[in-house]
Amino acid sequence: MTTPFLPVALEHASRLINHGPTVLVTSAHGGRRNIMAAAWSMPVEFTPPRIAIVIDKHTFTRELIAASGAFGVCIPGATLADLTYAVGSCSGREGDKFARFGIDATSGPVLGVPVLEAGCAAWMECRLIPERYTEDAYDTCFAEVVAAAANPAVFSDGKWNLHADNAALHTLHHLGAGNFACAGTVIQARPL
Repeated sequence: MTTPFLPVALEHASRLINHGPTVLVTSAHGGRRNIMAAAWSMPVEFTPPRIAIVIDKHTFTRELIAASGAFGVCIPGATLADLTYAVGSCSGREGDKFARFGIDATSGPVLGVPVLEAGCAAWMECRLIPERYTEDAYDTCFAEVVAAAANPAVFSDGKWNLHADNAALHTLHHLGAGNFACAGTVIQARPL
């Protein structure tokens, strides 16, 4: 049985990706949907929470995002390493990757974008911020986070709680060529 996700206060949404995890970007428009892996994402504003994420402007995902103005950012845990690599290694133009890989998604509560919970630590629903200077020239997309939720086993009270008992949900960090490192060792800084 999967632990139900709990809402994350938007003031803490930036913490979901500030440590640089590989993310799964979901998109949907006109009855078509897609999912891809992205290694470059980061928070850029606190209030309202905004993120930047690199999504190649020639991808099917970018096409769906441009048409819908929305996307999901799901943060996979260690158990989804194979799936993360698989969805990042093929194009959604070749067919529905959700069906191909047996991915179960639900609709986000605000924008209705596909979000994943099974095997994920958290997700965010994002509204694209149109940037006329970057739309055609750059791969970076800017978005406002409008909803976020996390598995309380690894993220609660606005912070990550990584320990041996929840290692399956530790976030992935892409090293290249299908290799990932997992977040896990947490050290507490002491006042100097």
